[in-house]
Amino acid sequence: MAALGWFTRRRQSATERSVLAGEASAEAARKSSAETPPPQTAAEPEFPVVGDEQAAAFFDLDNTVMQGAALFHFGRGLYKRHFFRKRELARFAWQQTWFRMAGVEDPAHMEDVRSSALSIVKGHRVAELMSIGEEIYDEYMADRIWPGTRALAQAHLDAGQRVWLVTAAPVETATIIARRLGLTGALGTVAESVGGVYTGKLVGEPLHGPAKAEAVRALAAAEGLDLSRCAAYSDSSNDIPMLSIVGHPYAVNPDGQLRKHARERGWRLRDYRTGRKAARIGIPAAAGVGAVAGGTAAAVALHRRRR
Repeated sequence: MAALGWFTRRRQSATERSVLAGEASAEAARKSSAETPPPQTAAEPEFPVVGDEQAAAFFDLDNTVMQGAALFHFGRGLYKRHFFRKRELARFAWQQTWFRMAGVEDPAHMEDVRSSALSIVKGHRVAELMSIGEEIYDEYMADRIWPGTRALAQAHLDAGQRVWLVTAAPVETATIIARRLGLTGALGTVAESVGGVYTGKLVGEPLHGPAKAEAVRALAAAEGLDLSRCAAYSDSSNDIPMLSIVGHPYAVNPDGQLRKHARERGWRLRDYRTGRKAARIGIPAAAGVGAVAGGTAAAVALHRRRR
């Protein structure tokens, strides 16, 4: 019984941290989006439910919107600027290679990456990292955006809907990417700062797994969104909690576990990887062709489903 009590307390504590992380991320996202002009909508958007202020879309970042992990690309940029040594870069490189080859997120690997990132930025000013992040996006991230997923996001924007990134990457990095893509904003891991300087600690826990769902719930409540009208997109089974709380879940470039889960529940699937990669994980090679057209088709399909 003592062991059971310990487990229950630990589980409650983990839930509290997820809620704290989610609420902190939602607050940061709302603040950053309020400082960014709203995206312009097309005159005749292809995506339906035009002007539905209670509908929005939530996109995971790593391997859903962008090839690879945003934290790794950010780390490369910091290394170039002499923020850390070659030994630490080698560890980042190994983690990125494993991530791309395996096609799944391993919590231990992700936690190691985040711990390394926190130690690197400790003592630096938030404004400094934001400025450097803009440069790093141009150097390492801009060319790694999946055109198909980008088209899906644009379809929501053209309908006058809000579009948010939801990622375990630092909220500052995620906000830069969202701004560059013309999205509404981003939910990301919130690193503690005092007087505009990073302390090396997190607020709550990394925005991963259940914490993402909590962040989406908190943002939806604050923004007056109806989650049954919202869509969510991810490649990872770790994001099943987030995908499960919206009315229109999509599995994009899915790992094996998410693909199986999506098929069992009738969720829509999209794959924008190369034919060779798709074949290796058991997806028809044709799925990786015509990414932009595929994104538009997905938007139309969601329109018909909502009618």
